[in-house]
Amino acid sequence: MTSVPSSDLQQLFDRAFAPLAAAVSAKRIPGGVLGIVDSNGHRIARAIGSAQLVPRQRSMQVETWFDLASLTKVIFTTPRILALAEDGVIDLDAPLISVLPDLRQYDAGAWERQVTFRQCLGHQTPFPAVEPIYTYGRDPDLLRAFILQREWRARDPVYSDINFILLGFALERLSGNTIRDLDPGPGFAWSTEPDVAAATEDCTWRHRVLSGEVHDDNCSALQGAGHAGLFGTAASVLDFAQELLTGASKNSIALMRTPLSATRTHGWERPYEGWSGGSLCSPGTIGHTGFTGTGLWVDFDRGKAWTLLTNRIHPTRHFDSGIASLRQTVGDLVNGL
Repeated sequence: MTSVPSSDLQQLFDRAFAPLAAAVSAKRIPGGVLGIVDSNGHRIARAIGSAQLVPRQRSMQVETWFDLASLTKVIFTTPRILALAEDGVIDLDAPLISVLPDLRQYDAGAWERQVTFRQCLGHQTPFPAVEPIYTYGRDPDLLRAFILQREWRARDPVYSDINFILLGFALERLSGNTIRDLDPGPGFAWSTEPDVAAATEDCTWRHRVLSGEVHDDNCSALQGAGHAGLFGTAASVLDFAQELLTGASKNSIALMRTPLSATRTHGWERPYEGWSGGSLCSPGTIGHTGFTGTGLWVDFDRGKAWTLLTNRIHPTRHFDSGIASLRQTVGDLVNGL
């Protein structure tokens, strides 16, 4: 972190960091990094706790790499889909079959063939929230075919990884490369060295503690996907947020801020009662979280953004880490001045 924070930003940061320190002290989470940046480039970040507890202990650093999980959706997949729309390569209101003509290709009347890019971005489709695709095998090409040809049971719209897995397929089809062969963006990667990463879960089916390799089961089996798999540091996440605050790709940012429902925009969440960013965000805020314990919130009205990166699922997801209330508390303190 290079910029010197203003005194106001420092006071705000110290107050917002306290609940993260308390969560680590209470052993609710092993460790984390909190970072804040404003539109003038002032930023501050601080680490606390452990990047890994088992089978050996490592301390958390500001430079620690995190499995960003579903932040992949908003940092990688959403900007690229919106850029393709801005360039006229795709029409957001066209069905996915305009790029993926083989989606449910054996049933011309299948509802999946009517789903649009915009509906996927806003999680307004009948796809399920998640599906254990990895239990059907480890051949990534076969799994892609399975996802495209499966007769999915329609249900009320929910936040769904399947939406962004399909958007990732579209990026692959248009580029002629797999996700892992695509540029993840400056400061990001698809994997990293274990010793510089925050460890995630002691995986029951991979039989090892994961560190530097993707935690998401489906992304692992697919060997790269549009819904998860991106790695980054607090610095790279804040760099991305600062680019949004300073107005890069104005048309795409406008869509990221354009509501598609009471809770969602194109790719992102927007403030609603009980959302992850807390109750004091301005209406001009967008945010997103990741299952591994990550999150990013960008407040355009106030010209600031914050990221809370934790390894709350290390060594297991089957534990009440209190991450939901921690995110909300931090958000309220960031916006309390």
